[in-house]
Amino acid sequence: MIPVWLLDVDGVLNAYRAGWWHSRPTLVQAWSEADAYSYRIRYEPRLVAAVRTVHEQGLAEVTWCTTWCSDADAIEDALGLPALPRAFTAPVKGAEACAAKIDAARRVVAAGRPLVWTDDAEVGHHADECAAWTAAGKALTIAPDESRGLRPGDVRRIRAYLGGEPVPPLRSVD
Repeated sequence: MIPVWLLDVDGVLNAYRAGWWHSRPTLVQAWSEADAYSYRIRYEPRLVAAVRTVHEQGLAEVTWCTTWCSDADAIEDALGLPALPRAFTAPVKGAEACAAKIDAARRVVAAGRPLVWTDDAEVGHHADECAAWTAAGKALTIAPDESRGLRPGDVRRIRAYLGGEPVPPLRSVD
């Protein structure tokens, strides 16, 4: 079965210190209909390219799992990504978003599909459940530092997991 990558935006793709190796992040604006507000998005282009490659090569079903789900088209346009599936479509915030995200992860695991879940907050909130999935080989869960987002080492780990290879440990330089 093709794996599912549940992908958050804020703190994962969009991060204050998003650049890799002393590069500056790319800045764009994305309009949220749900919030009636234009947000500044800071992202690392190589990270977005890695997400696009995983999607285009069919290595995983990259699926938005974010408070941006109801406005995912704005993020896709801003980042130059193709239309991706959404784990849920209603605008959600706070506890409702937390519940929607963990429910999406549980559905993937219950369906027997390998799971990659990248979320700066929810992976930590559900650490015991995520650890059990990881120990059983059902998931790779990554909770990046919200100010930095996913880093090169995280991308290496994701690609290894999706390729059925041993997942390398994170190094301090990642």
